[in-house]
Amino acid sequence: MLNATLLLGAIGPLSQVWSPTIAIVMTVASLLGVAIASTTKKAGPTLVGGLTIAQLLGGTSFGHLLGVGAVLGLTRLGII
Repeated sequence: MLNATLLLGAIGPLSQVWSPTIAIVMTVASLLGVAIASTTKKAGPTLVGGLTIAQLLGGTSFGHLLGVGAVLGLTRLGII
């Protein structure tokens, strides 16, 4: 099973190389993730701007997931 997974990963297409366009997409996605996380319940120490550490970490983590999906989708569509 593991060998089949590694083989499928090896024959798949390569991902997009880094460019400033990808950095912009990831930045916007991370900001969107933090904006979504700022509407959740506050728990823990507060940072500048009223965000908690948990909201900041959760928001940026979610933003990275959004950004990866956006980069892969836009690459697949040929936009970037």
